[in-house]
Parts: sequence; C-alpha cells; structure tokens
Amino acid sequence: MLKHTIAVCLTAAGLVALAPAASAQAPITLSPEESQTLCAEWLPKLTQRTAKLTERINGGPEVRGSVANLKARAEGQRKKGHNDTADRLQKRADKRSGRLPELTAAKQKLDAFAAAHCKAGK
Repeated sequence: MLKHTIAVCLTAAGLVALAPAASAQAPITLSPEESQTLCAEWLPKLTQRTAKLTERINGGPEVRGSVANLKARAEGQRKKGHNDTADRLQKRADKRSGRLPELTAAKQKLDAFAAAHCKAGK
C-alpha cells in the first residue's frame, strides 16, 4: 500500500511539475471553477498525503512501516537467526529511507504550483 501511495503522490507531483513544460508547447486552459477545484481540493489532499508519508517514514519503532520499525524488526529476526528475513527487512528500510528526497521534491513542487497558480484570497 505504501508503494501505491508513493506512486500516486509522485505521479501527481510529476503531472504538476510537467504542467509548465506542457504549457510551453500548448496552453492549457482551465475554467475558474476547475482552477478553484484543483487549488481547493486536489492540492491540499496531495500535500497532506505527502506529509503523512514523510511522517510515517520518519516515525519511531512503534510506527508500522517506518524505517525505524523495519530496522527493529530486522534486528529481531537477526537475533532469532533468520538472516534472510532480516536482510529483506533491512533492504526495505534502506529503500524506504531513499523515498524521503522524492517526497520532499514532490512537496516543493506542490507548494510552488500553489504559490504560482492558486490565489490566497478565495
């Protein structure tokens, strides 16, 4: 589920990032209602999703799916002599911590889009 959520978030951030590039080729026009919907509904949801994923990844050992949780589970498996499982969990922890820069970049792109295209006084 985490992979799916990250993929959706990054895809949405990629679409937001590509919007200026696409507008250089052909202008994309949105009605005021569509623009308002994008700024009022989609951007907050994507921003919240990015924040929740970042919080989960950075969570402590008690937070299911966090890097610390995966490392603690790997250590527990290693103590039991299950080295293959421990190695798999450690690889998952490493891969998950590598997602943080992607999430940070997605948040920055969402914030930049909101600042450029969403009016504060709606």
